[in-house]
Amino acid sequence: MTVETAPPPSPARPARAQPPAVVVARPWRAVVRNCVLVPLIVLIPLVALTPSADHRFNVYSNGGLYAGRPWRMVVTAVESVPQFLRLGNFRPLGRIVEWSLDLLAFGLTGLLGVPANIALRLVSFAAAIVLTLAAVVFAEAVTSRGRLFASTPSVLVATVPFAVGMGFVAAGRTSTTVLFGGLYFLSAALVLGVAAFVCRITRLNWPLALLIVLAGAALASFNELAALALPLTTVAVVVRERVVLGHGWRRPGVNAAILLWLGFLPVFLPVRVIIYSICAHGACYTGSDVALPGAPAALPNRLAAWLPPLMWHRAADGTHLRLIGVLPALALLALALLAWRATRQLARLAALDRRQSFGLAGVAAAALLLGAVLSALNSDLQELARQGVWGQGWRESGLTGAAGGVLVAALVAGRCRTWAAATLVPLVVAGTIAVAANKAVHDGSSAGSYPYLHDRIAQEIADFDPTAAGDARRCELRALFVKTSIANHHGRVDQPELERIDVSLNRATRQLDGHRFCAKAPR
Repeated sequence: MTVETAPPPSPARPARAQPPAVVVARPWRAVVRNCVLVPLIVLIPLVALTPSADHRFNVYSNGGLYAGRPWRMVVTAVESVPQFLRLGNFRPLGRIVEWSLDLLAFGLTGLLGVPANIALRLVSFAAAIVLTLAAVVFAEAVTSRGRLFASTPSVLVATVPFAVGMGFVAAGRTSTTVLFGGLYFLSAALVLGVAAFVCRITRLNWPLALLIVLAGAALASFNELAALALPLTTVAVVVRERVVLGHGWRRPGVNAAILLWLGFLPVFLPVRVIIYSICAHGACYTGSDVALPGAPAALPNRLAAWLPPLMWHRAADGTHLRLIGVLPALALLALALLAWRATRQLARLAALDRRQSFGLAGVAAAALLLGAVLSALNSDLQELARQGVWGQGWRESGLTGAAGGVLVAALVAGRCRTWAAATLVPLVVAGTIAVAANKAVHDGSSAGSYPYLHDRIAQEIADFDPTAAGDARRCELRALFVKTSIANHHGRVDQPELERIDVSLNRATRQLDGHRFCAKAPR
């Protein structure tokens, strides 16, 4: 008797093998390590940079005011909207972030005894690290066709931390590396992060749609730099869908970008109409005013402002950089070590194809152009451009520096491991020169009539001495501030500035130690 037997079922086609988790994690850990260490190495010469401009007051004023009642920041930000609208800007959420960063620096002084000048730099260094991480995520979000972080990073991502890090140069007193670095590095990271997030949306539901609309309204309430997230997100989504992925227009990411605009415009447009009606006669703060006539002439200057050689020259203020020294040598050694370890990882990483590389280059160029347009609209920068000053940093420098770094990496290093390894060499050299330029800025900060006055104030607050001798030292510093004010204002004391520093320092010392900064000062 025979029994008919059915042939065994053919085995199913095995799924594409996924790399082990440890293989994926190691390159990402290396990238994150570089995102942390490269900015720190480049910025370390500035850790004790003497405070200038509003940094002389804000950390003490905001720290002393909100340390005991942090929720008051929200109330004050809302109540001060009419006042700041009359000055020409609308930044309630941005001010909350700014004050929170001042409070964080003040907390480092109170908890750890770190002088405020150093605490401010540590906060800005942390923000620079966040921006570098955001640039990496942005590059990967635009180019990766699979699930984000589920596979090893691309060759390009291994070079991005070095390409972004070379841009952290203190190129002039208005550079974000010098002034308000915490706020504007985080603002630039926000712009890149929003674009990266919307690019990766694969499914829209009502809760997420509502969240995106609210996010658009929040961006309109943050600051001028954050507003660039809208056009950049639109470009990034369209380029990723059409160029990188080859899809059509009706995709969740495109719909999400539209929702972002729907939340943004109802807040942004009425506010800009109000500001225009107030500022049309030139009565507003020039730092936030829009000057259209001179913008086209200033745009080339601003498009080139992120280039490292121009920033080095501006940072050194025309003097020769000291490239031979202990600090540049240590920086070169540290950056070279990181680059060598990154080179060893390249064999595990995938190169980009033409569509990925050109798509990312286009999005990065758009980010660079948007930042340049924003700064070209500023009348102060237009005047510098007319004077032939190149490489001047401003609020957009974090964004344009990151975008320029990603653009270089996409065009040069993204499609070939050999090219990526070769690109790391000039990036290490550029990072080393950036360290030397920042060292020159720190050394040059002692060139004033009364060097390190505000460093000494910061130290007195951190190591508060309640004795009569301590009060005498602090009153002597206040008298030196008055003398400095007279020297800087043609024989007169800037009374509002003096009142501001008295209020700020008293708030700080009363909050930390329960005493006035100087007992002889007017109450």
